[in-house]
Amino acid sequence: MRVWVDCTNSPHVLIFRPLIRRMEERGHEVVVTSRDFAQTIGLLDRYGIPHRTMGAHGGGGLAGKARAMTSRSAQLARMVRAGRFDVAVAHGSTDQPLVARLAGIPQVTMFDYEHAAAMHHSNGRLASRVLVPDAIPEAALARYGIRPPKLIRYPGLKEEYYLADYPPDPAAVVEELGLDEEKVIVVLRPPPEVTLYHRGASTDVFARVVDMLESQADRVQVVALPRIQEQREALRGRGIIVPEQAVDGPGLIAASDLVISAGGTMNREAVALGVPAYSPFAGRMGAVDAHLIAEGRLHRLEDPGTVALVKRESESAPPMRDPEILVDLILGAAATGRTGIRRGSNRVGDG
Repeated sequence: MRVWVDCTNSPHVLIFRPLIRRMEERGHEVVVTSRDFAQTIGLLDRYGIPHRTMGAHGGGGLAGKARAMTSRSAQLARMVRAGRFDVAVAHGSTDQPLVARLAGIPQVTMFDYEHAAAMHHSNGRLASRVLVPDAIPEAALARYGIRPPKLIRYPGLKEEYYLADYPPDPAAVVEELGLDEEKVIVVLRPPPEVTLYHRGASTDVFARVVDMLESQADRVQVVALPRIQEQREALRGRGIIVPEQAVDGPGLIAASDLVISAGGTMNREAVALGVPAYSPFAGRMGAVDAHLIAEGRLHRLEDPGTVALVKRESESAPPMRDPEILVDLILGAAATGRTGIRRGSNRVGDG
């Protein structure tokens, strides 16, 4: 079987890394396409995953996004015309679902935030199969045209699957970045806006967090993983480590005492690894994060003064999950095409 994986943002590399390896071990050929955005290219290169870079991020404006999407979709369409694929899979790609549909390729869309309405209205209708965590209720997705049998809800967090194959190596990151383990190590991930100090509640809280951490530089060491160059430039010179190259994110999290991320994936990686995590995200709360907050595994951050700047006690990470579950769900879409799976329960593990 020939499988097409599209990685358009940094977290996608970690999500698909173990799945690609397992599919190849089963004898399938996997072709990876990438987009030049954030640390996507650097991470693919770091982990030795061959890929074809097509297109780049279009910036913050709608016109730029539209131009970038049109150009990249055209490049992807030329690629699929040149070679046959049995199934395609992506986590929130805006390009792959349309290209795959036009080429007659069964496409699997994954996501874990249900309120990105514009994306889900499009991708949900174009996809052959949609995979989401079971914390997202079925009713929340019906308005996008995403219903069983197309919809499949898997147990737990996606992070619990992809971290199972690659236990983090915190010691390697400590050495690589020269971290001072006597200090409280904090990992920062800025909001997904184009500029760091964008108008909006989440960026306002994040800016105050940066100010607070800067004032604690004598006992706190901060590592920031900016999304774009503007954020990188804004954080430089504030006593914050801003790595020049792509960093092993899970290894960095495992080496840290806490994580403050305005994006979801890094916070959920921290939760999966048993590291305290704070979210200044001010948008509409997704079901996955709401569930984690209710369980006390994730903290919503509105006041920087509530952040506990203390050394973390070393504890064993919570149990992970078997990535073979996701591999089976992805490859199974090739057999069912656009008809989804058998009718009945749409939740993996239900009897």
